[in-house]
Amino acid sequence: MKVAVFVKATKSSEAGLMPSEHLLTAMGRYCEDLIKAGVMLDGDGLKPSAKAVRVRFTGSDREVINGPFAETKELVAGYWLWEVASMDEAIAWVKKCPNPMPEDSEIEIRPFATSEDFGEALTPTLREQEERYQVAAAMRQASVQTYLFFGGRCEEALTFYQSAMFARVGTIMRWSECPEPPPPAFADKIMHCEFTVGGTTLMASDGCWMDEKKSNFEGFRITITVATTAVADQVFNALATGGRIDMPLTKTFWSPRYGMVTDRFGVGWMVMVQGENP
Repeated sequence: MKVAVFVKATKSSEAGLMPSEHLLTAMGRYCEDLIKAGVMLDGDGLKPSAKAVRVRFTGSDREVINGPFAETKELVAGYWLWEVASMDEAIAWVKKCPNPMPEDSEIEIRPFATSEDFGEALTPTLREQEERYQVAAAMRQASVQTYLFFGGRCEEALTFYQSAMFARVGTIMRWSECPEPPPPAFADKIMHCEFTVGGTTLMASDGCWMDEKKSNFEGFRITITVATTAVADQVFNALATGGRIDMPLTKTFWSPRYGMVTDRFGVGWMVMVQGENP
């Protein structure tokens, strides 16, 4: 379940008092623990309400009200977005949090509403529309990179680009490191690598060992990395409409969801969800 965790404002936060180095260090460690546990999705501090405005709705009228606002105990000074198994887990994490204020303070936990909460009012059409909105929002965080296939000459290509364009080679993973290794003749070939030219990072491979007779550049695909399997499913299926599925979406040892598809315009894509150990 997804929850919003609100750090309630106090007189100190409304006065604009910044946290001490000690508190910043402690909160940094706490957030690091949240991230390592896969709980924290987002989070940040907010400026005092003196910097805020409110818009009051009265029928068709709109009134803009400038801060500061008097009811300090009802204000929010910061927030987190968490993904937890239950409210009990969220409560347990909040209890571990350093006191975010120099005085007594409160942290509020509030679950996100889900589609089931809206009952019959959320018609199938509205549900589909909501899912599209969610995917559209998630796609703003997706990353897109070019993936090159060298048909068995990837090592040679890396050496060439290092010499010709001062490329910086990063990760290199060989087929011998795969849980199901290829024939010995292909073991040292590159299954995946990354190299940077200027400010752009490219990914590359020798290709599949089943095509070991090939020795020429095979072309490229565009890799799109998304946050969840649900988003991967929807994007993959959309790209496949009128196109061709080259490798069905499936779980691999490096990704909970990975697949290859060629869209209706002939552009090849690799859709994946980032694994736990990129």
